[in-house]
Amino acid sequence: MARFEGKTVIVTGAAGGIGKEVVRKLANEQAKVVLVDLNEDAIKAVQAELGLTEENSLVVKADVSNEENVKNYVEQTISKFGRIDGFVNNAGVEGPAKPLEEVTEKDFDFVYGINVKGVLFGLKYVLPIMKGQKSGAIVNTASVAGLIGSPSMVLYNSSKHAVMGINKVAALEAAAFNVRVNTVNPGVINTQMMRKIEANVAPGAAEAAQAAYNDAVPMKRYGEPEEVANVIAFLLSDEASYVSSSSFTIDGALYNV
Repeated sequence: MARFEGKTVIVTGAAGGIGKEVVRKLANEQAKVVLVDLNEDAIKAVQAELGLTEENSLVVKADVSNEENVKNYVEQTISKFGRIDGFVNNAGVEGPAKPLEEVTEKDFDFVYGINVKGVLFGLKYVLPIMKGQKSGAIVNTASVAGLIGSPSMVLYNSSKHAVMGINKVAALEAAAFNVRVNTVNPGVINTQMMRKIEANVAPGAAEAAQAAYNDAVPMKRYGEPEEVANVIAFLLSDEASYVSSSSFTIDGALYNV
């Protein structure tokens, strides 16, 4: 029996590199998947590419920084599938690369709106469903950036630190209801987000930035999105039934403390 047969899982940021591979992994193991993203055309394209049907998937356009949008994707999931067994709280943005003193309020609101409010609102509306079921598993996508500091990336780093704190609180509040909450903390992963970060931190020298990031990883390579998806699927599965309030780095030994 497939690990996720008969289970419903919401994936936010489903059009992105990691999100798409999570959807692929879950669908291949018979999950019913709810694809959430701001870019509706992109998630419809993912739905079509992966051969998902109206019976085993749902596409919902949402700005995760908007509480009503978050409430809506949860309500649509319950309306169609009746339950939520897994939640991959994955939507995120890298934001601008600039020194701390150059950060604007607009910059702050944009990054924290998606990376922090989006995570918090998702938990706010998914957790009551799972608590009522007395079951469920949640994976919040943080980052190695949530464990360290990085020059010119104050908003991204600090927002991912916030996700780490939210995860700890949510895990403690959910534990008595048999609901597990964990984070994954990817390092440098071969996605479009990393292409943007490389270009932002080294304007006109993105290839050099990529080479430097690559060299900084002890395994001397970028990770692939499916390698992150594999860990997320494990944390959602019953194989991780006693794992909660934990964080899993997927970084080729980059974070070594």
